[in-house]
Amino acid sequence: MSAPAPPHDAEQLQRLVTLAMPFGKYQGRLIADLPSAYLNWFAQKGFPKGELGRLLALMHEIDQAGLRRLLDPLRAR
Repeated sequence: MSAPAPPHDAEQLQRLVTLAMPFGKYQGRLIADLPSAYLNWFAQKGFPKGELGRLLALMHEIDQAGLRRLLDPLRAR
């Protein structure tokens, strides 16, 4: 039996610095580069379903915790 995956595994973190926002005002901008106000707006209105919503929620958590800099090493990959 394998151990459960951590809630924010490395693959999800890598997706934050490689996946671009597919729609809206910030279309084309990496999820990791979305402004705090936009992430807060989604948190209030509701995140989209699926992977995009999970990644936006994760980025919101990272942003709220002041940990955006932790994604910097992933950008170099």
